[in-house]
Amino acid sequence: MFMTEPAVPVVTSVLFACTYNAIRSPMAEGLFRHFHGKRIYVDSVGVREAETDPFAVAVMEELGIDISRHRPKTFDQLEDSSFDLVVSLSPEAQHRAIEMVRTMACDVEYWRTFDPTVLEGSRDVMLGAYRQVRDGLMQRILKRFPLAGFPNV
Repeated sequence: MFMTEPAVPVVTSVLFACTYNAIRSPMAEGLFRHFHGKRIYVDSVGVREAETDPFAVAVMEELGIDISRHRPKTFDQLEDSSFDLVVSLSPEAQHRAIEMVRTMACDVEYWRTFDPTVLEGSRDVMLGAYRQVRDGLMQRILKRFPLAGFPNV
């Protein structure tokens, strides 16, 4: 008898969630879409309303990823809530995600992600903090959703 690894459920749709849907979750959505194209559906959401953060737009643009047209939305504004996986990036989003999936067959993962808006300093200091968030999200996304054998469609 051979021992086999348990099957990993196939993820066809991912929702990234943070507090305002202005920095962390739009970055994650943009990175995910950049690496996985239309192969896996992706969206992002926040707990509260806000505007897209210009520093987030700037650091994503450095990688050639345009999130300038992103329009933040809240959990209550989601048009479709049937996701295979919700990845929450802030404690507040984690609580809201767990509430949302209570009656759904959906997994929730918490990726603790630093909020760069808590820092103060020069433009260079702020951009550095946003780059760290971006790069950390990129590493987590590529580790959790490897590119092996999948073209960027």
